[in-house]
Amino acid sequence: MKFKLNIIKLLVVGCLVAPVAFSSCSEDRMDEINENVNNPTDVKARFILADVITATAFSNSGGDINTYMSSYVEHEVGVHNQLWNAEHRVNEPSVSSTFNNSWVNIYNTLRNSQIAIDKCVPGGTDEDNFTTLGIAQILHAYNLALLTDMFGDVPYSEALDINKSFTPKIDKQEELYTKVNLLLDEALKNLPKGDKIGISAYDLLFKGDANKWIKFANGLKARYAMRLLKVSKDKNTDLEKVISFVDKSFTSAEEEAAFNVYNAQNLNPFFDFQWSRDALGASRSLADKFIDRNDPRLNRDFANAKLVQIANIATGNASYELLAPNGESAQIQGEYLTSIFVYSQTASTQLLSYHELLFLKAEAMQRLGKSASEIEAVLKNAVLASIENSEKSVNAAYSAPALEPYDGIKGKTAGITEEDIDAYFTKSVKPLFAANPLKEIANQKYLAFFGASGESTEMYNDIRRWKALGENLITLKNQNKFPVRLPYGSAETTTNPNVQQAFGDGQYVYSENVWWAGGTR
Repeated sequence: MKFKLNIIKLLVVGCLVAPVAFSSCSEDRMDEINENVNNPTDVKARFILADVITATAFSNSGGDINTYMSSYVEHEVGVHNQLWNAEHRVNEPSVSSTFNNSWVNIYNTLRNSQIAIDKCVPGGTDEDNFTTLGIAQILHAYNLALLTDMFGDVPYSEALDINKSFTPKIDKQEELYTKVNLLLDEALKNLPKGDKIGISAYDLLFKGDANKWIKFANGLKARYAMRLLKVSKDKNTDLEKVISFVDKSFTSAEEEAAFNVYNAQNLNPFFDFQWSRDALGASRSLADKFIDRNDPRLNRDFANAKLVQIANIATGNASYELLAPNGESAQIQGEYLTSIFVYSQTASTQLLSYHELLFLKAEAMQRLGKSASEIEAVLKNAVLASIENSEKSVNAAYSAPALEPYDGIKGKTAGITEEDIDAYFTKSVKPLFAANPLKEIANQKYLAFFGASGESTEMYNDIRRWKALGENLITLKNQNKFPVRLPYGSAETTTNPNVQQAFGDGQYVYSENVWWAGGTR
């Protein structure tokens, strides 16, 4: 809430205009004076996009969905209240109220981004602002993909305009992904044409840099081309496209789509959840993967309830016993270790990271049978970039303003250097890659997406995608049934008979895959 209020202040300041001198008051001028400036009936597209970017990062990509997915993919363990229920598959994964806030937030974001699009097309009030149009199209595509990835077939074509229908029909995921890719293609055409009025002050991702938005769009096309591999009619051609799109996208972590405006008032959503709920514990199955690889992150990524960073976790020792057992955790607070990332108050939310692109490229190359040396070079850069991103979040925990009254993180361990990463890759990653290349690419991506950056949702998508291809690449220890999708939101199941019928008793979340994972809905 604090975050949203600060953004609203930004928008109000942006809308202020200099006073105009006048000698007499016309009727029109009196109407303007009587207008309530705090309840505007129309705003410029660039103002709308500031809110759309914020909602996309804070509420949609980094919010409740990602927190729950961190439990589903075993990056974290639910140890209290709703997250304990989700961990143990009690009610939460299948009831319509669990993800209703996310459902509503994503639809609101889609409506707002569509308004921005409509303003910028020919005949709109902001026509000829092509870069703004392209940005709005990318954000619309991003949120539409997120919506259908999580919920499958959903209302869309009749859902954004209440004049069309109060009970919108459900659209097929295949049709929705056609729309997603069309939006990205249109954005790539519009972005280079420029704006008649700059958007830099309201672009909270790239400060109006159209070239970075172009790279973002290409990166998303790589992500979605890989997402649809199961249903591809020409897998090799699409894998080549993944590589081509990655090569047109970000060339370093400095360019990635990281929402990084968090501070003492504007809180990273993962931190915000844990700081207020204390519902997550450190995952034992995740730590096992670190232990198996002698991964240097093992000594950096965990802390105890007294804010002491824990080093030297090993199977069977006292610290290991304080890791939460997946699917078998007690419902208790302040007992288990936590990931250090629950304290990363100012860590960025990644909408699309540089390391994700490198992992996509490495996977595509492996599936195409490229040379091991070529793939290994890409994988090494992916591991380097991912550990450097992890270290940024560790350092964000070290400097968290909320921890200052408690003297901050104690017992700080030594930071991971590039030399450490090089030694880790040579001694641990290379042998595992040589033994089973695709599995190690997947596991390194899994470890990379653990953190405060909001990437657990993408790992949930990957795990479902790999399973659909018949590949069990990530070992999960929770023996409770795995949710293969999210239930529709109660805002729709209680008002729209189309969605109510599709929802039923909600148990379909355990059995009916989404279309791109081999299902029919």
